[in-house]
Amino acid sequence: MADPSTYRPAPGDIPTSPGVYRFLDAEGRVIYVGKAKNLRQRLSNYFQDLTALHPRTQKMVTTACAVEWTVVSTEVESLALEYSWIKEFNPRFNVKYKDDKSYPYLAVTMQETFPRAQIVRGARRPGVRYFGPFVQVWSIRETLDQLLRVFPIRSCSAGVFKRAHASGRPCLLGYIDKCSAPAWAASAPPATGPWPRTSAPSWPGAPAPTCAR
Repeated sequence: MADPSTYRPAPGDIPTSPGVYRFLDAEGRVIYVGKAKNLRQRLSNYFQDLTALHPRTQKMVTTACAVEWTVVSTEVESLALEYSWIKEFNPRFNVKYKDDKSYPYLAVTMQETFPRAQIVRGARRPGVRYFGPFVQVWSIRETLDQLLRVFPIRSCSAGVFKRAHASGRPCLLGYIDKCSAPAWAASAPPATGPWPRTSAPSWPGAPAPTCAR
């Protein structure tokens, strides 16, 4: 069991910039990765009285023998680097993020006849292309909203899609030009759809055109 004071950096050596840090054990293995808006402030929390720390944090800092950090420019960069390190090193004391359940992604279901764009969390599924992770949910919702204005790809659930197909009418998103209405176009006569077939968005690996019968 190591004494955290033996490897504690001098406060003046730790920058106040945002960044990502990692604790290493005696064999040089990364055992914990974290990010901070202010590295000096965050790291100082690990070197306070052990009795004030959570039991899991106590065990982590007494198992570690060194701490390193990398300065980044933005919170988005810190998120990306933290995610990358956790996936690369699989730190034993990191419980969050190992299963990708904490940060949202923009996902496109490439395996479906009419690919669906959606916001997801959780384990990755085959046949789905992921973009992210995103720091804030509002930012990914805004991204998806802007995407649908340019590429009106399907974003509805399977249930909504089936109901629209059975009704023979476009869904609400189709009426407001945020969906190419493939559920309706797939069963409508070729010349009756309000969108030409060539207007379908072109996604890598997606069927082309999206509204083809």
